[in-house]
Amino acid sequence: MSEAPVLDKIIKNVRVVRPHQDAVELVDLGIKDGKFAQIAPYISPDETKEVFDAQNLLGFPGVVDAHMHIGIYQPLDQDAVTETKAAATGGVTTSLNYIRTGQYYLNKGGSYRDFFPEVLALSQGNFFVDYGYHIAPISASHIDEMQMLFEEYGIESFKIFMFYGGYGLHGLSDQQNLFLMINKEERYDFAHFEFIMRGLTKLRELYPEASDRLSLSLHCEVAEILNAYTKIVQQDSSLTGLKAYSAARPPHSEGLAICIASYLAHETNCLNINLLHLSSRKAVEAALMMQTIFPHINFRREVTVGHLLLDIDTPTGKWAKVNPPIRSRAEVEYLWQAVLNRQVDWIVSDHACCSAEKKASQKDPNNIWLAKSGFGGTEYLLSGVFSEGSKRGMSYNHMAELLSWNPARRFGLSSKGDIAVGYDADLVLLDPNETFVVRATESESQQGYTPFEGLELTGRVKTTFLRGNLIYHNGQVLGSPTGRYLKRLMR
Repeated sequence: MSEAPVLDKIIKNVRVVRPHQDAVELVDLGIKDGKFAQIAPYISPDETKEVFDAQNLLGFPGVVDAHMHIGIYQPLDQDAVTETKAAATGGVTTSLNYIRTGQYYLNKGGSYRDFFPEVLALSQGNFFVDYGYHIAPISASHIDEMQMLFEEYGIESFKIFMFYGGYGLHGLSDQQNLFLMINKEERYDFAHFEFIMRGLTKLRELYPEASDRLSLSLHCEVAEILNAYTKIVQQDSSLTGLKAYSAARPPHSEGLAICIASYLAHETNCLNINLLHLSSRKAVEAALMMQTIFPHINFRREVTVGHLLLDIDTPTGKWAKVNPPIRSRAEVEYLWQAVLNRQVDWIVSDHACCSAEKKASQKDPNNIWLAKSGFGGTEYLLSGVFSEGSKRGMSYNHMAELLSWNPARRFGLSSKGDIAVGYDADLVLLDPNETFVVRATESESQQGYTPFEGLELTGRVKTTFLRGNLIYHNGQVLGSPTGRYLKRLMR
């Protein structure tokens, strides 16, 4: 009888949570060459070089945070270090980031042939977790570059910010071409969105083997509605703070944008559509309606942990400004019901670290209109979903589906999202009984505040493994950044 292969590591006594399996099994995990190589009730320590005792903690697949914005407000190379340290402390092992040309990020226009290699150079050696990118074609010339981005860099997912053409990132604006760094003759409008969809359909036809994974993500809000309502709300002195910002970007703007985007997808035969950060009942209902009307389109629906944990009465106020806005408690509870009804496909952080000095106006720090949009929170993604989901009867395996399996499958991460032989040994150990209060001072993020400040969450991440390597344990991020760029091509 041949000897068993020598394992690099055994993680013993893990209560493994897997997507699509109701049971939580107590097992040992054998790791070889960064992959799960053996899963059994007992693996002899004699078969390995190293043993780690998980002490009966829950073991979730490493979280795939499929919506982040590394480098939006801080230099990308610096942001990658601090914000993926924060990610590791929350059990995130894969970071997928939306990026574009224009102001913020690298503050450059031009071609992606020039732009994206610089993104990769700034990323290399600075991510504590594995990482990839979604790209937004901003100018007309970018549509012609989609094939190059796929063939050379494995970019399989693209994005449209529907409100950008006529509304600013943080509020009213008539400088959008300057903001997007496109020629004054160009328009970032519905016609441009249509041509992006046609470009993606062409790419799917060229590469049928990748047709299930080539997808388009949309931030769905209509600029004209935002412009009109912002002017109305700003004249109403009774509305302030998060209530005002939510009223200025009303839910029906989301619903209308979803309907327009869905019809364009139908018209262009663009079959894989991701509807991002749905924040309201009207947005979810519109998304479900479009699925019924266009059953041939493979829709995916996303919500964020911010929209599930925060509401317009959140005491942190301006720190919680984000697009689309934080909504009322009734909207929050509706989103949770959609999650429980399996009408939501994945949950993300939409992490966009915006330091306190950049977030709030120095002259008028409580003015919601002058505050910048977006905030970090990747470190609270798993604990937030676990804590609030458990209260509502959400199963552990459902959490694993939404936080790991579903985004990994959609975005072509064939080795991520499960605890199974042959998969990357990405694992997060969570204590389901430990309660903690969110404090910005305890985060690895350079943000300096958090809109989640003071929230009490139950379910604390204790340990994170990336490809079998310990990157976070008992409050400490370990070692140097070892995250790899995930080139998403057919294997």
